[in-house]
Amino acid sequence: MPSRKTGGTGLVIALVAISAVAAQDNPFTMHAPPPVVGRWDVTVGAAGEQYPSWFEVWQSGYRTLVGTYVGQFGSARPLGKVEYDDGRVQFAVPPQWEQRTDDQVLEGTLHGDVIRGETTNDSGDRIEWIAHRAPSLDRSEPVQWGEPIELFNGHDLAGWKPRFAGARNGWAAKDGVLANVQPGNDLLTEQQFTDFKLQTELRYPQGSNSGIYLRGRYEVQIEDDYGQEPDSHRIGGVYGFLTPCVNAARQANEWQTLEITLVGRAITVVLNGERILDRQAIPGITGGALDSDEGEPGPILLQGDHGPIEFRRMTLTPGVSGP
Repeated sequence: MPSRKTGGTGLVIALVAISAVAAQDNPFTMHAPPPVVGRWDVTVGAAGEQYPSWFEVWQSGYRTLVGTYVGQFGSARPLGKVEYDDGRVQFAVPPQWEQRTDDQVLEGTLHGDVIRGETTNDSGDRIEWIAHRAPSLDRSEPVQWGEPIELFNGHDLAGWKPRFAGARNGWAAKDGVLANVQPGNDLLTEQQFTDFKLQTELRYPQGSNSGIYLRGRYEVQIEDDYGQEPDSHRIGGVYGFLTPCVNAARQANEWQTLEITLVGRAITVVLNGERILDRQAIPGITGGALDSDEGEPGPILLQGDHGPIEFRRMTLTPGVSGP
């Protein structure tokens, strides 16, 4: 009897060993995702010459890592393959609006929730970059709303400042309208905000292009797109990320209403009374963002380097903490 019991145990051990080897050799076996999987807020370059970027990595299928990247400008672009081995990360970013024609390769080393590495700029010089794991921005309690704030007083640019001190500022206030009469500079609020509701009326001429950056990081596109198919790069979309369910734009030179609610990453957009985005999560910063510090409050930024636009009213209701 003891010999039978020993034999049974040996059979079980052998079967387990065979199963383990088979699992290792099976290309369809799911592996736990490596720690590089997730969203990362990136700063590229040395002090004084820094710009924000962002990327996300996820596991496609059983072993392959793929991702999305947002650079200093432009839209989110796909990463075909991400290499990760024992803390070393490498991926190639295809060109978009850069002067370069080859892929930009980013290489780095992961330590906990930080990745440090190097890449090359358009001139071929080596520059450093650092990535921090992006915060979830989940809210444990429903947001409570404070008193509305009029961001534009109808008379002057009090409470606003140009983004680039050395560039031409074509923004002006006249007859109750905040207008970008000579495009060339962005305009941002001196106040910073976290969660909020923003209501505004806007108007633009034919063919114009602008945008509103929420917390200075997430662009809601404003563009003359009347009658076109909805797209994340067209009016009401979160640029390169979130596509409206319908194009509710009016024709150029007509006043339009825009309402935006941002709580954490969740955004709702109502254009001309039509809910076109409903509590969708913004994955990360969009091109042209002020910075990649997603866990911090930020200003309202009006894009002014593309085309003319007018705002007639701009009311912000901030989210407040506590009862």
